[in-house]
Amino acid sequence: MIYFKLFLTAFLWGGTFIAGKGIAGSVDPYCAAFLRFAIASAFLIFLTRKTEGRLPAVNMGQIINILFLGATGVFAYNILFFTGLSMINANRASLIIATNPIFISLFSVLLFKDKLSFLKLAGLGLSVAGALIVISSGHISNIFKSGIGKGELAIFGCVVSWVSYSLMGKPLMRRLSPMAAVCYSAVAGTLMLFFPALAHGLFSNLPSYGFMDWASLFYLGFFGTVLGFFWYYEGIQEIGPMKAGVFINFVPVSAIVLSYFILNEPVTKEIFTGAILVVAGVYLINSSGFRTKNKR
Repeated sequence: MIYFKLFLTAFLWGGTFIAGKGIAGSVDPYCAAFLRFAIASAFLIFLTRKTEGRLPAVNMGQIINILFLGATGVFAYNILFFTGLSMINANRASLIIATNPIFISLFSVLLFKDKLSFLKLAGLGLSVAGALIVISSGHISNIFKSGIGKGELAIFGCVVSWVSYSLMGKPLMRRLSPMAAVCYSAVAGTLMLFFPALAHGLFSNLPSYGFMDWASLFYLGFFGTVLGFFWYYEGIQEIGPMKAGVFINFVPVSAIVLSYFILNEPVTKEIFTGAILVVAGVYLINSSGFRTKNKR
């Protein structure tokens, strides 16, 4: 049953790109980000209290860390996510964001002195090559001539935000459960998003949102954030992080398939080639563990 839940989690996360693309043209990025995490925060508070019996107390140091996580993994990530999706196709965005594990691994080496195995190094090279093919539409040399497009740059900013969130979240999760840490960072990020969303017509725009806008926002908030996270950490608890992490490989695949059938986005040879390289690279990253230096 847990393997089925993990597969559904990857499917749900792939669907966030389709839902995000669906509202990118009708809902302001700040408003979309706020409403997504207002919905998610309400459910996360409920689940945290149900699973832990209460909302855990935090000290000042943890509050500073929570604010940082909210600023990177919620505020910055989602503004860039919705902005990028208003400019580029969902399948391209999903493949760029799929490089997250690669850069998390790379910066773990730089910051925490972890060592890369040969397989991880190979995975790093494959995924970066795949991402460059997707970003440049198969013409990598064009990046050096004309630069990266604004949409691709925004989505790559999502990667930077998530890497920061993931690496800085480690110290917090030594003292708080993953559920509590995500809950508090989601609430912090939602509060940060409120005033920018208000300035961008949060309440005045609400009557103009249609059924599909609200359905997409609920999908992003509940299915893409809360349920996906809950099932993913259930998987980590039951079969371990390495086996659970392999299912992340299905996220860009599901996004490409869904974008093809729902959004009619073409699967070009550049998208296909980039997908194979990125998925293969992420698989290699997830399938071979780090060898961390022993500190004595």
